[in-house]
Amino acid sequence: MPSPAVEYARQNHPRFLHELKALLRIPSVSTLPEHKGDCHFAAEVLAADLSKIGMENVRLIETGEDRGGGHPLVYADWLHAAGKPTVLVYGHYDVQPPDPLDEWISPPFEPEERNGNLYARGAVDDKGQVIAQVKALESLLAATGKLPLNVRVLFEGEEEVGGEGIASYVATKPADLKADFALICDTELFAPGLPTLCVGIRGMIYTELEVRGAKTDLHSGMYGGAAPNPFFALAQILAKLKDEDGHILIPGFYDDVVAPSEEELAAWRSLPFDEEHYRLTEVGSKELVGEKGYSVLERTWARPTLEVHGIAGGFIGAGAKTVIPAKATAKISMRLVPDMTPAHAFAQYKSFVEKIVPPGVDVEVRLIHSGDACLIPVDNPYIRAATLALKEVWGKETVFIRSGGSIPIVGDFDRQLGLPSVMMGFGLPDDNLHAPNEKFNLKNFELGIQSLIRFLEEAGG
Repeated sequence: MPSPAVEYARQNHPRFLHELKALLRIPSVSTLPEHKGDCHFAAEVLAADLSKIGMENVRLIETGEDRGGGHPLVYADWLHAAGKPTVLVYGHYDVQPPDPLDEWISPPFEPEERNGNLYARGAVDDKGQVIAQVKALESLLAATGKLPLNVRVLFEGEEEVGGEGIASYVATKPADLKADFALICDTELFAPGLPTLCVGIRGMIYTELEVRGAKTDLHSGMYGGAAPNPFFALAQILAKLKDEDGHILIPGFYDDVVAPSEEELAAWRSLPFDEEHYRLTEVGSKELVGEKGYSVLERTWARPTLEVHGIAGGFIGAGAKTVIPAKATAKISMRLVPDMTPAHAFAQYKSFVEKIVPPGVDVEVRLIHSGDACLIPVDNPYIRAATLALKEVWGKETVFIRSGGSIPIVGDFDRQLGLPSVMMGFGLPDDNLHAPNEKFNLKNFELGIQSLIRFLEEAGG
């Protein structure tokens, strides 16, 4: 016999899906200034929904005054479960840009159901999972008139651009966020139908490297052979950061890396992972690359990385323009693992780059944003409650994984508030996060809401 809240969720699922689609139509792209109003509107929609379902003290919290204004946080609470623990529910309503648009089968901000999936930008990252959280709370309040534990909600609109606003708020307002644990729905199942808890994430530093040569662009016929070319200098720098086997060449970069335990490695080896299927369906490349002696899961979950995301400068328009550019810029990030710290890793990287700068050019290394790696102990009552809830809903034992991605707020919750996080997500590895044709499996959306309901009931005892 399902709980009354689960039964309510089943009966109201069509409406839940309709409301998710309405939120997905809002192009809340946090990195583009022209969508600032859309981000604010998305926050207002969530606040209105939280008020409507019976959450209290609902408000928008403006952020980024020191940056000329950021995107608001959405706060709400319900604190009437005396003697029960308090959960801090987190998600984000901002999304990545939809480019390249010509690769979308349906428009990115016109949600469309196909093949058992809902396609739209933000469908799984993270609007679908945010709505799952809201609808779990609605189901509990509507079916029982109360919540089984105390709840604070904090949704942000800057996760895709570094999360500066929420990081500042968490650091300066800990009393307003007093809780026992955090619930984060921004991860995925390891495989379809396999209930999964993420217990580790990589940290990150995102940087910009600018190389400058001459004071202005120069004619390559008149000055070629004498003037330094920032593109060549940049290429020489990049080539010295990592060898052909994917090993990072920055001195001391691996000194603080903590390897996973033998028990954890054994658990990873037991997961249903097919490397060739991963190569063909998720990566789509001729072969996989990376550090020798490590499995794919080790390389993506427990080893640091260095990647180049974009290179800009010079002339890239149609036709020809024979210039030696005055500057060239690369965007470079590093994923970090326990016990690496962003500040130390950036200092090592910056120092090394400054030592290998070719003659004739100047270089500036800028830190754009960063986040800590985090490993969650699994021997706490909230993880146990999560495994019980997931097994009941999905009918299978829960697996524990790490994620290669970064969720900076997990480190903030741990460091600033002392909160362990339960990372319970319902995406799938092929959901095209940050890529065209992002999707959310419709069954996962439905079972995700039910899982959250049962988890909150179990966590509340």
